[in-house]
Amino acid sequence: MSAPTGLLANARAVLVLGLPLVGSHVAQFALHITDTIMLGWYSVTDLAAGALGATVFFVLFTLGSGYGQAVMPMVATAAAAGDDTEVRRATRMGMWLSVAFALLLLPLFLLATPLLGLLGQDPDVARLGGGYLSIIGLGMAPALVAMAVKSYLAALGRTQVVLWATVGGVFVNIGVNWLLIFGNLGFPELGARGAAIASVTVQMVTLAIMLVYATNLRALRHYHLLQRFWRADWSALRQVNALGLPIGGAMLAETGLFGASAIMMGWFGKLSLAAHSIALEVTAVFFMVHLGLASAATVLVGRARGRGDTRAVRDSALAAVMLSLIFAGITVLLYLLFAEPMVGLFLKPDDPERDAIIPVGVSLLMVAALFQLADGGQAMAMGLLRGMQDTRRPMVIAAVSYWLVGLPVAYGLGFVAGLGGVGIWLGLTAGLTAAAGLLHWRFWRNL
Repeated sequence: MSAPTGLLANARAVLVLGLPLVGSHVAQFALHITDTIMLGWYSVTDLAAGALGATVFFVLFTLGSGYGQAVMPMVATAAAAGDDTEVRRATRMGMWLSVAFALLLLPLFLLATPLLGLLGQDPDVARLGGGYLSIIGLGMAPALVAMAVKSYLAALGRTQVVLWATVGGVFVNIGVNWLLIFGNLGFPELGARGAAIASVTVQMVTLAIMLVYATNLRALRHYHLLQRFWRADWSALRQVNALGLPIGGAMLAETGLFGASAIMMGWFGKLSLAAHSIALEVTAVFFMVHLGLASAATVLVGRARGRGDTRAVRDSALAAVMLSLIFAGITVLLYLLFAEPMVGLFLKPDDPERDAIIPVGVSLLMVAALFQLADGGQAMAMGLLRGMQDTRRPMVIAAVSYWLVGLPVAYGLGFVAGLGGVGIWLGLTAGLTAAAGLLHWRFWRNL
């Protein structure tokens, strides 16, 4: 795997690897968007419950997904160095740790209803959200293992299958949602619980496709991915844990901040929470582009590191940052021009609460336009640092930025200063800005 030379050549390399990953991330999040739209068409209460449950699931998923994310730089570096055994060891132990983490979380999902009640949520939202979580918790293990297999395939440049398997999952999700949320064709009408069943179905189907491809493609057979899968490899397990736990911790710091913001928005009532969930869905779609580019940067930097090529590390990083900045500028324009139709897409045209939700959602997207550069910047910096297998200090930086800067500012502006939801989102902006600056400073200083 020779390194491209020149900024444009490196930008092309980022796009060739990154665009399918961008597509897969967008498709992955399209699962949540279809849930949000279809639950919004069903009822606002089920929308709020599903959004709250999905937020809780995603917060916990991000912590466990650190093990799958750790597979990507480890496999990229090992493959560039020609170490097939290390490729297999890292991936297999990433899968092991993913399953163990999911089993540890299962009791928490089963006790979700009383826990949501203790967090001050509306009783109907807590009941429906708890039912949603008790079902979707069963999908945590296949979702985390699929993340590890996707990272393995991405690190080896097999991104197309990741894209198409995820896109296929979107259509499966829409179909099962249509049957179980609304009770079509004689199926039970389950609302938010039907959306949870659809999500678990998609996670299992996606994992099956990934494993079949990874173990049967001729070009990948020499890695023997599942060879003696049941045998523990304690050295590799410790390495994956040492790299993956801080990755998950850093991601938890960010998603935990957004989860806390959902809790605080819930204190303003279910209409504010619904508007918040819609605005988050919109911003998350665009964030998936930055996340895909950051994943490509992780792979390219990891490969350059495996070859011992510092110049290639720098050139790949510059190209990835440039592309992320260009897209951030485009996103700001889209928010300013099309915020109202974006929010309106998630609500039925005849919904009696539509006119109350849309203005709140639009005001939140105006704030989101402010943090596009910071949000993309922190994601890219994280990707670059993961490529260098530098994860412990970035976790600390993320925790400080999001919880000691972002959360206090969000609470202060939202409740003390009386700015409401806009104040909470300004706090999110403050935390993202602090993280982006500090993480980029660490990467470029060390490089």
